[in-house]
Amino acid sequence: MKKSIHTNSLVYVLQNLAHYIAEVHAIMDRKWSSLRLQIHALWWRVHLGKRCSARGVVYFKRRQDSCIIIGDECNFLSRPTVNPMGVFCPCMFTTTTKGAVIHVGDRCGFSGVRVWAAKSVTLGNNVRCGANVLITDSDAHAEDSRAGKDAPVVIEDNVWLGMNVMVLKGVHIGKNSLIGAGSIVTRDIPANVMAAGVPCKVIKELKI
Repeated sequence: MKKSIHTNSLVYVLQNLAHYIAEVHAIMDRKWSSLRLQIHALWWRVHLGKRCSARGVVYFKRRQDSCIIIGDECNFLSRPTVNPMGVFCPCMFTTTTKGAVIHVGDRCGFSGVRVWAAKSVTLGNNVRCGANVLITDSDAHAEDSRAGKDAPVVIEDNVWLGMNVMVLKGVHIGKNSLIGAGSIVTRDIPANVMAAGVPCKVIKELKI
């Protein structure tokens, strides 16, 4: 009887060996990537909060006389296969002009997310960003007459941005709101709503 139990356990482990190896790899990857995250933040003089973690390389690029602040317990998924939806590029946080500010609150989550500030981008606490989200306060190419002026972006607490969402300049998203996958947000979204579409529009209110 004991031999049968032992044999069954061994068979079970062998059948799930790939899973166990992947779990061990994930633990090691997170430890190494989180250390690299701290070093990279230190190199670029980014304020990185306590207990932040990563999988894959997170890229910071801070223009002189600008500021990037990341809150406590933020999580960065920056490797193609760490999110079941697929991550198309690493997490990137970039300031491009003097005086620009990126300010991220506590306990925010990012999967291949790009945040680009020429003026200011502010995220509250507990903001969830699905795979491949883009947040920017600029049209870029300021020398082109067709480009508008940079305008701050504010995303309040507990907002959830679905995968492939784009949040463009001048947008303010109220707390607790949910933005559907693939949406392009070009105007303000109030608090406590579900919104989606191109351009993004309110679909219904959320009872929170």
